[in-house]
Amino acid sequence: MAAASASTAEAPVDYQSLRFDYRRHPDQDAAQPVRHPVVVVGAGPVGLALAIDLAQQHIPVVLLDNDNTLSTGSRAICFAKRTLEVFDRLGCADRMVDKGVSWKIGKVFFKDEQVYHFDLLPEAGHERPAFINLQQYYVEGYLSERAAELPLVDLRWNNKVIGIEQDADRALVTIETPEGNYQLEADYVAACDGSKSNMRQMLGQEAKGRIFRDRFLIADVNMDTDLPTERKFWFDPPFHPGQSVLLHKQADDMWRVDFQLGWDADPVEERKPEKIIPRVRALLDSIDHHDVQFTIGWASVYTFACQRMDCFRHGRVLFGGDSAHGVSPFGARGANSGVQDADNLAWKLAAVVRNEAPDALLDTYASEREYAADENIRNSTRATDFITPKSEVSRLFRDAVLELSKRHAFARTLVNSGRLSVPSTLGDSPLNTADVDAFAGRMVPGAPAADAPIVRADGSTGWLLRELCPASKSNAATCFTALVFGHGEAAERSREVLAKADVPLHIVNVADTGEGSLAAQRYDAKPGTVYLLRPDQHVCARWRHPTPEDVRAARDRALAKA
Repeated sequence: MAAASASTAEAPVDYQSLRFDYRRHPDQDAAQPVRHPVVVVGAGPVGLALAIDLAQQHIPVVLLDNDNTLSTGSRAICFAKRTLEVFDRLGCADRMVDKGVSWKIGKVFFKDEQVYHFDLLPEAGHERPAFINLQQYYVEGYLSERAAELPLVDLRWNNKVIGIEQDADRALVTIETPEGNYQLEADYVAACDGSKSNMRQMLGQEAKGRIFRDRFLIADVNMDTDLPTERKFWFDPPFHPGQSVLLHKQADDMWRVDFQLGWDADPVEERKPEKIIPRVRALLDSIDHHDVQFTIGWASVYTFACQRMDCFRHGRVLFGGDSAHGVSPFGARGANSGVQDADNLAWKLAAVVRNEAPDALLDTYASEREYAADENIRNSTRATDFITPKSEVSRLFRDAVLELSKRHAFARTLVNSGRLSVPSTLGDSPLNTADVDAFAGRMVPGAPAADAPIVRADGSTGWLLRELCPASKSNAATCFTALVFGHGEAAERSREVLAKADVPLHIVNVADTGEGSLAAQRYDAKPGTVYLLRPDQHVCARWRHPTPEDVRAARDRALAKA
């Protein structure tokens, strides 16, 4: 990687000042463009996650980034439980949870009074927290270090894509480097190059949607305080009248504050310390932290938008993360949805590259993640409209809802300070097999698998998601997991059925289906119940008593063969 890539056992790495080495690659001296299975453009959280996932599934990947640094400032900071579960499979979630600030409680204030609070993970029995707050440069740093451990990830810094051509057989990428230009061929290209995506522009595409006429100041504030690790959101507080404020704690005693400024605010002026310091002091004084000293780190003023490309697939180029879609920051749906894009795309690219699935499987990446983007945009738009009402009538309605929420639960369902990120249930996916048996609960075909503590057949305990098919299985086949619930005769019959299906499966036996089993409750499981899970841990089929033909047909359907 870079000369500065210190071991985690050594002194802490300053990821904001880290510089990675440009290195000339033999591809630059080849007489003809060298062909690679997958080229990923953009080494942010989404591109790094995708490259790592592909490499763990034994697919060589070239990862290109146009500079040689990680992100500056906190940027995306809220990483959701589902994203942490994805990072678990990529081998770096433990570091993130250990470094980050775990939280699940949010508090909502109107003027100078708390109106209510909420719990984002009210039930027990989950390994990962609802959210961690961790500056984006740490996430990118840990992912880049994980990528450097994998020989199948070829990460090239200061390699800027300046051209893309494609035909029915391949994509041709033109790359600019400090030593001149060169070209690569690729079976597929993943564009993960951010909201100002050059890849999108080079293909003549655009993101469409709504730009909100408002501005917010983000400030990273370093201070040593005993404030609890909660999400605090103020509507119209006395210390910032007529506007909204959001407060989060991050790692290293760094606090993130978002101040709504209004459309007429001058972005250059508002970033100056002399403008930020009085705002932060007023906030601290309002919560009786008069003596707390602080310093201002990074600051930015932004205008946000909710928009997406019409289609996330254009021939052999597939778009993910901010290059494909963008949302306002309220709800933490940007980076989290981008990582879920990578999670969805990686196994499908791997299956197609290995000729285990038809090219049409990649069309389902586009359709599934376009659906998820629409869901995120819908939630983000509603939050933004509530936070920044654009008419007096809208403001009166909002304030009435906030006042009622102090005493009435129904009003709290109308308050929207950002519906926090949750993974999409892909209920209409063509990869699902419809239920033929009766089930209760949320684990419908298309749902992301829920975690739970489990008892294995040998009596040992563990976490369900940890048991699912590891991406690095040595057979390198597209790895589906079959969950078999219970022990005894019914479970044994189901295991025999799976063996007779004669398809590659990673079988997990969840032995305990008793009354106290959270896994059995969450999956409405009885002895012999079988769930079939995709490599990205989404349910694709479930049965009380499957046949071998059922299992084969469901797996084929999930690979777009049916």
